[in-house]
Amino acid sequence: MSTLLPPLLFFFFLLLFLLTSSAFLTLNDDVLGLLVFKAYLKDPNKKLESWNEDDENTCNWLGVKCDTNTNRTVELALDGFSLSGKLDRGLLQLQSLQTLSLSRNNFSGELNADLLQLKSLRSVDLSHNSLSGSIPDEFFEQCRYLRFLSLASNKLYGEIPSNVDSCSTLGALNLSSNLLSGSLPKKMWSLNALRSLDLSHNSLTGEIPAGVSLMFNLRSLSLRRNQLSGKLPEDFGFCFLLKSIDVGENLLSGNLPSSLQKLSLCSFLLLDTNSFTGELPTWVGEMKSLQVLDLSNNQFSGWLPDSIGDLQALEKLNFSKNEFTGSVPESMADSKSLLDVDLSQNLLTGNVPSWFFELKLRKIVISENRMSGTIRIPTMNSSSLVVIDLSSNSFSGNFPIEISAIHSLQLLNLSFNKISGFIPTNLGEMKSIEVLDLSGNLLGGIIPPEIGGCASLTSLNLSQNNLTGSIPSSMNNLTNLQHVDLSSNKLNGTLPNQLGDLPHLLSFNISHNNFSGELPIGNFFNTISPSSLSHNPNLCGGIVNRSCRSVLPKPIVFNPNSWFSKPSTSPALPTHHKKIILSISALLAIAAAAIIALGVITISILNLRVQASVAISAAAPQPSDDFISQSPTTDTDSGKLVMFSGEEPEFSPAAHLLFNNDCELGRGGFGAVYKAVLQDGRPVAIKKLTVSSLVKSQDEFEREAKNLGKIQHPNLVKLEGYYWTPSLQLLIYEHVTHGNLYDHLHESSESNPLSWRQRFNIISGIAESLAYLHKHGVIHYNLKSTNVLLDSCGDPKVADYGLAKMLPMLDRFVLSSKIGYMAPEFGCRSVRITEKSDVYGFGVLVLEIVTGRRPLEYMEDDVVVLCDIVRVAMEEGGVEEYVDGRLRGNFPEEESAPVIKLGLICTSRVPSSRPDMAEVVDMLQLIRCGQGSRRREEELC
Repeated sequence: MSTLLPPLLFFFFLLLFLLTSSAFLTLNDDVLGLLVFKAYLKDPNKKLESWNEDDENTCNWLGVKCDTNTNRTVELALDGFSLSGKLDRGLLQLQSLQTLSLSRNNFSGELNADLLQLKSLRSVDLSHNSLSGSIPDEFFEQCRYLRFLSLASNKLYGEIPSNVDSCSTLGALNLSSNLLSGSLPKKMWSLNALRSLDLSHNSLTGEIPAGVSLMFNLRSLSLRRNQLSGKLPEDFGFCFLLKSIDVGENLLSGNLPSSLQKLSLCSFLLLDTNSFTGELPTWVGEMKSLQVLDLSNNQFSGWLPDSIGDLQALEKLNFSKNEFTGSVPESMADSKSLLDVDLSQNLLTGNVPSWFFELKLRKIVISENRMSGTIRIPTMNSSSLVVIDLSSNSFSGNFPIEISAIHSLQLLNLSFNKISGFIPTNLGEMKSIEVLDLSGNLLGGIIPPEIGGCASLTSLNLSQNNLTGSIPSSMNNLTNLQHVDLSSNKLNGTLPNQLGDLPHLLSFNISHNNFSGELPIGNFFNTISPSSLSHNPNLCGGIVNRSCRSVLPKPIVFNPNSWFSKPSTSPALPTHHKKIILSISALLAIAAAAIIALGVITISILNLRVQASVAISAAAPQPSDDFISQSPTTDTDSGKLVMFSGEEPEFSPAAHLLFNNDCELGRGGFGAVYKAVLQDGRPVAIKKLTVSSLVKSQDEFEREAKNLGKIQHPNLVKLEGYYWTPSLQLLIYEHVTHGNLYDHLHESSESNPLSWRQRFNIISGIAESLAYLHKHGVIHYNLKSTNVLLDSCGDPKVADYGLAKMLPMLDRFVLSSKIGYMAPEFGCRSVRITEKSDVYGFGVLVLEIVTGRRPLEYMEDDVVVLCDIVRVAMEEGGVEEYVDGRLRGNFPEEESAPVIKLGLICTSRVPSSRPDMAEVVDMLQLIRCGQGSRRREEELC
């Protein structure tokens, strides 16, 4: 009710104004009606500001046209004004309105049948809104004078009312892109004034009823993408004025009705994606006006009739995904208007007709057939070709060098044939080529350096050939490259370092070759999947888990004679005088082993001390009622309690605190967490540090605790105070009510998973909290999903930040609790841990949130690393399959793909290649804002 109050108040005061002022004498019905209509709308762009109650008429208002004689409103056109709200009855005041056009807004609610009571109304366009509900039966009863009606692209459902024939004057009816169901009402064919009927993109079922020939004025009919079944009615061909028929993407079957040959004016015949059968009849050549003929994805069979050549106006021909046999008819050479030909995925045989390249075609696709022979391309008339796809046939002979003369070519696919010879050097003349696929052939020789001249190239596939030599350095010039596949060849040599500078590279597969040396550094190569490098035994680097000799110190072996003051002339030393001579590398290995052994002993001692401390704490008596109570045998002055709020402590400090296990919230690498309730009823979470023997001195501990207490961010768990004794340290935090992220991702029920919007907001909140921490010089060190809590609104709050600095002796003790989130540099003690280590953990967390999978999954014989499998999926283009299946497709791919890619960038193995968290926050804002309408940053609780 609260949302209706402002419009009602406005309407009340408007009436009061009219009744108490002289304006009542001059204000006409149009002004009143439109002001009431406006009162119920939201106008974010202030498009209707010119609508003023002080005006005598509406003629100068934006979106309004008037009759010049009467000054009455005859047209209201508010298309694309971003208006929202419901269609108010105020429009009924516009008694002279002829045209109402409100398309491309966000009007909601159900259809108001009274709207069509306006006898002057001739045209209504409410398309591209959010109108819902069923079409009321009385709606069409009101439209006796209407000529044009469009309700397309709304959310209308239910059946089309059977009394639709009441709109006897309708010339155009568009109900497309709704949720309409049921069968087509047979009475619809009685609309004999109708010239255009569009019911496409709905869920209509049943057969198309006979009687369509009654619509003798019909020019355009679209029933695309429904669930209509049965045969096409025989009387279709008796709508002699039909110019466009689109019944594609249905369940129609049977042979084509012979009456279609009578449609001599028909320009567009789209029957694709059905189950039509039989041979293509020869009478198709009698449809002389055809410009587009699409029979793709059906079950047509037999030879293509020569009569196709009679279609002189034909521009686009698509017979793909059928069972046509035989060769391509020579008569098609007479189709001088032909631009696009797609005969792919059939059973066609024979050679490529030479006339294909003599017409002014833009697109030739005959892939996945049984065609053979050599490819000869006369180039005199093929300058307009943009697409050539002859893949998956049996073409042989040398590579057709004439192709390079087709300067307009953007896609060339000759893959999986039997083409031999060499890749010609003149290939570099193809300046417009974007996709080049020569994979699965018998090509030999080198990759010509001239390929660097293909400046527009985005995808290059030369895999599964017999290519030799190295990758030419000229490929560094192909700055638009996104996908490269050179796998399964005999290529060798090192990879040009400049390949790492290619800015748009998404995949680079060189597996099953003989490459050697190090990989390029930078951009894509920091996150490349190991599978893209496999079976290159001489490649080295961290990604392939093989050390590069060039970066190892050269072993130095001491000369035995140098151990003596004078050179020895004896051929050998006596056995009892022999010295043990070691290389420096051996000495370093021994030293490293000693250091590791010492480290193991040290960690073992520390673990024993931790376990002893935990055991003592666990052995303490447990109170039955109070969460925290004071030990009666302990001096109350031995402990220090500090609350950062400045208020008096609300429970007494004690040297030893006893904890009730029933109130335990969880345990982590730093200690256990318990829930406590203060005297004022406010809950807090208290972390009992179980590694107290590793804590700094009291002064340093308090200083670090106070520094953390100053950190305040809506996505960080607030530290409210601390408690200190030499043997017990407590950190007092705000209590976050809705558990941790790990449980919501992996332990929650299948029926109530986190939505995509919740996940995106969680990722954004974590990113903003880490950016805040890094800005204030704090490294989290222990980021993982169990350390991300959710409040009552579902917003994330990151916990356990900054504790590693408070516990310096802890060093890497906590790593055992964050397996899967650790950056590679954690394994090398010589590398300093920086904010970039948090960025790596954040990247893993992003992938965990989006996929709903754990960072590490232990299989029977293997360990699956989440980062690796997602990286492989990204290369293969199937990354959407890894979005959490519980979302059931309810996620925007335009957001999920860049978010996953951001996660992979953050998990780069090289720290310098990871972005800063501030940059990550900016990227997430771009991903969100780049999708169209703005979304609210916070949801109401």
